[in-house]
Amino acid sequence: MKMKELFDEALREHRKVIAGLETFYPDIEVIASQISETLKRSNKIMLCGNGGSAADAQHIATEFVVRFRGDFNRRSLPAIALTTDTSLLTACANDYGFDEVFKRQVEGLGNEGDLLIGISTSGNSPNVYKAIEYANEQNIQTVLLAGRDGGTIAGIAQYSIIIPHKDTARIQEAHITIGHILCRLTEELIF
Repeated sequence: MKMKELFDEALREHRKVIAGLETFYPDIEVIASQISETLKRSNKIMLCGNGGSAADAQHIATEFVVRFRGDFNRRSLPAIALTTDTSLLTACANDYGFDEVFKRQVEGLGNEGDLLIGISTSGNSPNVYKAIEYANEQNIQTVLLAGRDGGTIAGIAQYSIIIPHKDTARIQEAHITIGHILCRLTEELIF
């Protein structure tokens, strides 16, 4: 396949996946409402994921804490990516195993009434699964952004948006778009 064909194929698939997000509006509206209600109660948003999903968790948390729109100055909203503290991540992985790195943080940082967003392109990340499972037990609301068929986590998260595509890049492009939309809707609902 030639370079131009690869380029055209990537754009064609991107447009198809992004256009398909319209079907998730009811779910996105409910999740944005849950996020805004969580923040109005002075609770926080926690986010986790691996690899590119870790970067997306950090990106979305930053949009809440700093601001989403450059032309809209508002107070900071409490959100934290559980993917950023290398000392914590490596100590937990060493002492308890990598499957525990997010659960352990939810245990230490999470409170009843908070909301956890787990991001997993496959929906099968054991560490995201364990964090969501634990959060459910602690009355912390849970949201999953996944791809493919949603994997095992889709069965336990309270809210799920599953991008029905097999390509990790296209799934992650959809996830960051959803994250941006959730930030924008949350700002509207709160401010």
